[in-house]
Amino acid sequence: MTVEVEAEQGSDWKRFMKKHWKVVAIFVLAIILAASFAVYVFWWFTGYAQTTGLVPSTLGFWSMANLIFFILNLLFWELVLIGIPAAIGAVIGWQWWKRLPEEEKVPHLFGRSSRSRNASGAVPTLLFIAFAIKVYIDGNWNVAISNYTLNYVVDSMIIILAWTAIIIGIPSTIVAIWWLHREMHRKP
Repeated sequence: MTVEVEAEQGSDWKRFMKKHWKVVAIFVLAIILAASFAVYVFWWFTGYAQTTGLVPSTLGFWSMANLIFFILNLLFWELVLIGIPAAIGAVIGWQWWKRLPEEEKVPHLFGRSSRSRNASGAVPTLLFIAFAIKVYIDGNWNVAISNYTLNYVVDSMIIILAWTAIIIGIPSTIVAIWWLHREMHRKP
């Protein structure tokens, strides 16, 4: 009985992907572009905030007011430039989903949720280790943290994100495409 259910789930998933692969690819590409643009807006805003005098460039001179105003202004720009277009994209996706025939919207189409939702505790630790490696490579190991500039910290974080995308993202994408291709052409 479980074999029949698994075969039925696989066939529903395959049918859905074969029929709507272009829409799925467009939404994946839109998510990747939105995430990339969000990083760019963050990078742009840090330079803008220093140029306009919203925050000092050296982190040792920041006050709580600088931090709060920086965060609020950053949230505003991210919302205007990323959040609103992403919300419009989500509404378009929802409208597309609502227009699908009911037989294509099978409840078990995407499977159960992951049990590893609480396993994200390693990510901040790995980012800290990557930042420590970047500081060591740059020769700033013995420099006081209060002397780091905002640009240095932000540029380091963007470089760490790029490292992560290269080291994890590219191989993961290759494996996902290979797996999808194999599953789409597999005989039931």
